[in-house]
Amino acid sequence: MLHYSEALTCHNYEDCPMNSFGETERLILVGGTEGSLVAELQNRKALADLLGVAVPANWPPPLYDQPAIEFTLKYLKENPDAKNWIFWYIVLREPEPIAIGITGFKGKPSSDGTVEVGYSVCNQFQRNGYASEAVGALIKHAFSHDEVQRVIAETLPDLMPSIKVMEKNGLKFIGQGSEDGVIRYELKREDYAKQKVHSV
Repeated sequence: MLHYSEALTCHNYEDCPMNSFGETERLILVGGTEGSLVAELQNRKALADLLGVAVPANWPPPLYDQPAIEFTLKYLKENPDAKNWIFWYIVLREPEPIAIGITGFKGKPSSDGTVEVGYSVCNQFQRNGYASEAVGALIKHAFSHDEVQRVIAETLPDLMPSIKVMEKNGLKFIGQGSEDGVIRYELKREDYAKQKVHSV
């Protein structure tokens, strides 16, 4: 079994089953792979063994269901160059490493430099700021690539916790999303740069 500390110190995606692009104050983001998705489709223990961390009994987190896992696996197989633009497991470090949710992008940057971020945290770990912390790291990762000009996210208008995650990370409401009843938020590169200046 790969221990999570080994996964997190291996930064060459090609040579390591898991890829971590960084840690936050309380979290580690461990990159998902085709192997981890196959493990998830098997059972929770298979995923725990692969990640080397505990996986809660109510895994997967809300809205991250079998069709979503199968879609992501299919996308990775068809787009091997998108592996750094898909998803990461949110691992809470203390008191013992445990996977508490997922976050990621809905694919590679578009032709106009847009990436869409998504996130979900298991119910018992919600309302602790973990999703905001993870999404903040993801946004930083996105804007470290010159081709990314904006980050968007979509949610339902009555999902206030999700909206708070966006607002906490500087995303602004811009109107209708890609589907009926869905709303969209946005953070442009220039606004992100201003946020960084003001936070110094």
